Amino acid sequence: AEAAGWESVWTGEHYALPDPPVPASPARADLPLLDPFVALAHLAGLTRTLRLGTGVTVVPLHHPLVLAKLAASLDVVSGGRFLLGVGVGYLEPEFRALGVPLAERGARTDESIAAMRRVWAGDADGFQGRHVSFSGVRAEPRPRGPLGPPLHVGGYAAGSFRRAVTAGHGWYGYALDLAQTEEHVAALRAAAARHERPAELGPLEISITPPPSVALDDATLDAYAELGVTRLIALSPREGRKDADAQVRFVEELGARAAARGMLTPA
Repeated sequence: AEAAGWESVWTGEHYALPDPPVPASPARADLPLLDPFVALAHLAGLTRTLRLGTGVTVVPLHHPLVLAKLAASLDVVSGGRFLLGVGVGYLEPEFRALGVPLAERGARTDESIAAMRRVWAGDADGFQGRHVSFSGVRAEPRPRGPLGPPLHVGGYAAGSFRRAVTAGHGWYGYALDLAQTEEHVAALRAAAARHERPAELGPLEISITPPPSVALDDATLDAYAELGVTRLIALSPREGRKDADAQVRFVEELGARAAARGMLTPA
């Protein structure tokens, strides 16, 4: 992927999946899903320019001090290439198994983002909130960027759009076709009209993973770009999971076509 000019690679996060599955299950229970920080640290050691993203980290399942340390560590060992996707989560059996209440997960996520940025800034005054409180400590090393790793907010609720506008470098939509992408981009624009965006965050990046049913032909790539999508995070083809040659062809061919359109190259 790096040799083919791809911009980034992404991986998701679930500590545990329901067994037996529930209607909201994202995958079968026996899926061997690596911890994203372990997987991306491994990739950081094999690459030099490829950016490394979580799509997304379920923030309420982490204590913000622990997550801040993980994110800063990965950012440092990768030379500032880490992109932290953040989400509130939705899988109740996973929350229950970890002893974390599903209720108020949005508020917990907001507090955690604010707390992590205090940690990344080296602020020993800590953070005092309803769900998170600590003081008199520091966590080093600090990330390469002044705001910490760029945050890419996942989710489709009003709170997610508000969070992306006010606290995120970008917004990430998973498994969205063109019609769904258009709907959610419009919701983001409406949120941007209601909420002030800090200037230091820069323009809002929009990252989309198309569903497997969407063929990523030239017309489709053009249509996503016209909707304002700046990054396509493409799923690997099914045949590529067992056929290394098919995976290499996918990486080389799709990367070249996306780069030709001026999009941030998909990964």
